[in-house]
Amino acid sequence: MKPPKYLLLACTLLLPLFAYAEKITVAAAADLKFAMDEIVTVFQKTHPSDDVQVVYGSSGNFRTQIQQGAPYDVFFSADIAFPRQLVQSGFTASDTTPYAVGRIVLWSTGMDATQMTLASLTDSRISRIAIANPKHAPYGKRAEEALRASGLWQKVESKLVYGENIAHTAQYVQTGNAQVGIIALSLAVSPDLARNGGYFLIPAGLHAPLEQGFVITKRAANNPLAKRFTNYMHSKPARAVMTKYGFVLPGEGSQP
Repeated sequence: MKPPKYLLLACTLLLPLFAYAEKITVAAAADLKFAMDEIVTVFQKTHPSDDVQVVYGSSGNFRTQIQQGAPYDVFFSADIAFPRQLVQSGFTASDTTPYAVGRIVLWSTGMDATQMTLASLTDSRISRIAIANPKHAPYGKRAEEALRASGLWQKVESKLVYGENIAHTAQYVQTGNAQVGIIALSLAVSPDLARNGGYFLIPAGLHAPLEQGFVITKRAANNPLAKRFTNYMHSKPARAVMTKYGFVLPGEGSQP
């Protein structure tokens, strides 16, 4: 039995929709969790057939996973050095594009971090300080730099607990497993964290800049959505979201 003509017509009309539906998987540094979620939501309102899936984690781990063949189409790193290394090793289909500079803060839910400085971390009431693992997390590396520059590393090293990434670091503080943490400003100002704690902005001069960049991986060389989405990061709506979460954008001045 032949299908009705109207059914054949409907299927024919739907074919272009299926043909042009595209998908990408984005590996994004954990500091982008709230900002990227908003950006993807806004992007998909005007690109309803595009499917953008985001996985969050440590930039250093993502770099290694991409080298080992992980199925990521775009990589947003909290340290621009990681995507540049991938470019040099031939794992990308684009050059590295800077997209933001991040900042680190002291953040606490049980103490008034707005009245603290790094020197406050030597207080005997503070027994556990959370930072991201400096070995593979850029925010952890900058936290270590700031503590060393302040002459505090040796004084507080025994108090440190290490998060797998910057979001995991914040969870240590949220759950009471650390009294204070050095986390990303972009997380501290998010609605989820802002209503539970305050922060102190660590002076940028105490550490190397957290210059961040993205690349399209070799896997997505022929995926138009990868290019379309990364281009969208330069749009006014996307830049507004990034600014909202405390990122300093290319072409803008830095904070003290």
